[in-house]
Amino acid sequence: MIMMQKQLENIFRGKKILVTGGTGCIGSEIVRSVLKFKPEVVRIFSNDENATFQMINETDDTGVKMIHEIPNKRFLIGDIRDKERVLLAMEDIDIVYHAAALKHVPLCEYNPFEAIKTNVLGTRNVIEAALESGVDRVISISTDKAVNPVNTMGATKLLAEKLIIDANEGKGSKPTIFSSVRFGNVSFSRGSVIPLFEEQIRQKRPITITNPEMTRFMMSVSDTIELVFKATLMAKGGEVFILKMPVVRLGDLVDVIIETYAEKYHYKKESIEKRIIGLRPGEKMFEELMTESEASVGFETDDMLIIPPQLEMPSISYTVSDYPTARHCSVDRYSSRDLKPVSKEEIKKLLFQ
Repeated sequence: MIMMQKQLENIFRGKKILVTGGTGCIGSEIVRSVLKFKPEVVRIFSNDENATFQMINETDDTGVKMIHEIPNKRFLIGDIRDKERVLLAMEDIDIVYHAAALKHVPLCEYNPFEAIKTNVLGTRNVIEAALESGVDRVISISTDKAVNPVNTMGATKLLAEKLIIDANEGKGSKPTIFSSVRFGNVSFSRGSVIPLFEEQIRQKRPITITNPEMTRFMMSVSDTIELVFKATLMAKGGEVFILKMPVVRLGDLVDVIIETYAEKYHYKKESIEKRIIGLRPGEKMFEELMTESEASVGFETDDMLIIPPQLEMPSISYTVSDYPTARHCSVDRYSSRDLKPVSKEEIKKLLFQ
């Protein structure tokens, strides 16, 4: 870890960094983490005016506004759908973290053209702007929903992954590296069900459960950022990086959330009603992080899976020796259907430590 910190210091110090979706859960944590390594500037690009205002006024533990304490932040209002705005935001940038996306499955299901505009066409704008601006590397944030997608959000994120991969071959002689990181559910993120459950408990409303036997990959925000930074250091271009993460059964997660938040809001946990509502439009019972075909060509380390591009790239070769401590993949696929869910005690540690 100390070695990684030194490598990150070398790659970030004095650099200009852009984070799209920079006021979201993942984007804002990337911003906070990158700032520790003394970049020249971090540009925080968001179409959410209120979230931008809140982040500007964020304070540290002493009550000092972070924007005053750390001057090398620039807040930019804009949308990745607008290529001209993206080009302006990306001028002279060295590293781009592309976290902007529409992420809520039901909303994308009922608004598919909007999901395409943001997740697909927006990603194309980021790629084209990065090439025109001479960016060194672009790390794009993807999702397990992109694996064998059954919903609009997953399909658009899969296509975004494909655009990022193909950009490495379509860039010609330009030096920009494009790679993706693929996440499961990030605890307490905007797309997470945990804040919804907490609010339902706070109002003493029934907890709405799709199916208690549903399983999901879950990771903490700190694990998310560690994966993003490892990908930044290791990327040759075109890979998809995946963290090996625990599987959580929804029924167990609900029990942990009720036990924790009923006490917080001074209710007896027995008084909180559970109501099963069935799967929402576009939802799966199980999630996947890697398919059989990806596993057949993939590499793994103790904590990570690495999928090289499955299309031919004559300009880049990928071997297991290119990635420190890597070996050929030992699993046929990586699915929450196949892995044993963690215990309730382990869920507590994952969420609240």
